[in-house]
Amino acid sequence: MQEVIKKEIMKLLDTGIIYPIADSPWVSPIHCVPKKGGITVVTNENDELVPTRTVTGWRVCIDYRKLNEATTKDHFPLPFMDQMLERLAGNKYFCFLDGECLSGMLAIFHDMIKEFVEVFMDDFSVFGNSFDKCLNNLDKMLPRCKDAHLVLNWEKCHFMVKEGIVLGHKVSSAGLEVDKAKINVISKLPPPTNIKGVRSFLGHAGFYRRFIKDFSKITRSLTKLLEKDTPFEFDDECQKAFNLLKEKLTCAPMIISPNWNLLFELMCDASDFSVGAVLGQKDEIKDRKGTENVAADHLSRIENDESSDDSEVDDNFP
Repeated sequence: MQEVIKKEIMKLLDTGIIYPIADSPWVSPIHCVPKKGGITVVTNENDELVPTRTVTGWRVCIDYRKLNEATTKDHFPLPFMDQMLERLAGNKYFCFLDGECLSGMLAIFHDMIKEFVEVFMDDFSVFGNSFDKCLNNLDKMLPRCKDAHLVLNWEKCHFMVKEGIVLGHKVSSAGLEVDKAKINVISKLPPPTNIKGVRSFLGHAGFYRRFIKDFSKITRSLTKLLEKDTPFEFDDECQKAFNLLKEKLTCAPMIISPNWNLLFELMCDASDFSVGAVLGQKDEIKDRKGTENVAADHLSRIENDESSDDSEVDDNFP
C-alpha cells in the first residue's frame, strides 16, 4: 500500500495538482481502499457457490469530510447517463480519454459537449461519423486540454477506435450493448439467501433494465422481499423471476439509436382501463411495395441454429 500511495503522491506532485506546504489544520488525510472489479462466483468453506466482488488493485482517496463541513455545498449535477450513451452509440470512431482532474471539465468543453464530446466525471469521449471527422474533432479538443492544463492519464486513453466500453456499456456504430464481461458471470450466480443478496442482484440487473422488457413486472416478487417487516421467503415465484432475469441479462438485445433523418410515428391504443402509446420510426428496410417489412427484417437477422428441426413458423419457431 505504501508503494501505491507513494506512486500516486509523486504523480500528483509532478502534475502540480498538489504541492508541499507547512502544517495546516486543513491538510486532508488519505486512504488506500481496494478497487473492486466485477462480480465473480467462488466456492466457500461449505462448498457453496457465492457471488463476490473481485479486487483488481488499490485506489488512493482523499478524505475531504472536514473541509466539506466548513464549506458551502456545491451541487454538481451529473449528466443523464442514458442520454449520453445514446449520443455516443451509432458513431463510427471514438477516442476514450481519462483526465487526472475532473474540476471544471464541463466548463472546459462547454461548447463541444453533445456536438462531438461527452463528459462523465473524469472520463470524456470524442466521437465522429468518419475517421477524418473524429480526427478533426480530436484536433479541436486537445488544444483545449493544453490551455486548461488538463492532464490525461495516457494508460487509460484509447484513440481512433471503432468500439469501446463506456460506463458498463459497449458503444459502436451498430448501437448500444451490455458489457459481456459484466454479465457472463450472471449465469453462474446462485439464488440469493438473504436481503443483502437480493438487493445486490437487483442493483446489478437494474443497471441494464433498459434492455429488459417489463423489468418492473418481472422483479415484483423480488422487490417485495425488500419491504420493511417482510419475512425472507424465497419461494417458487421469486426463483422464477430470478431465473428469468438471468436469462434476459445474458441474451440482452442491442439498442439502436434513432436515425434523425427518418420520420417518427406515434402509434396509440386504448382500452376500458388504460391508454398506451409507442413512439416508433419508419424502417429503412422496405419490401418491394415500399412498405415496412419489420418481420422479414427481424427473421433475416436470426442466427441459424443447425440443431433445430423447426421449419414452420409456429410457437416453437426460434
